[in-house]
Amino acid sequence: MSKQITHTVRVEFGDCDPARIVWFPNFFRWIDAASRHFFIECGVPPWHETEATLGVIGTPLVDTHAKFIKTASYGDLLSIHASIAEWRGKSFVQRYRVMRDDELIMECDEVRIFAGRKDDGRLFAWEIPAQIRQLCE
Repeated sequence: MSKQITHTVRVEFGDCDPARIVWFPNFFRWIDAASRHFFIECGVPPWHETEATLGVIGTPLVDTHAKFIKTASYGDLLSIHASIAEWRGKSFVQRYRVMRDDELIMECDEVRIFAGRKDDGRLFAWEIPAQIRQLCE
């Protein structure tokens, strides 16, 4: 099992729709930030450094599955719990649980890759770097 980190977000008025409910794309913005914070907290260097040392430019998203359970509104403090649910050969599943205190607001699984860039600029998936996996377990 991987480590788990918690990234907190305070919902602002501008994050909500006219019904005062968080507009759903904001959840994806916040969990994307939680993904990067997960790697930082595990000790993975910034992507510009991993590009120079490992050829890894980041962890782009290739698939996502989300379930919205309760609504959130401005003023709420949300805790986004991020972990790696599964390591695969060239991809991994990152799991998020968005909580308001003890209430589950949203859960999401994302499939991501460790991406490199070919000489012509196209992206490709690296095998998961062992040193990064070790830091995250």
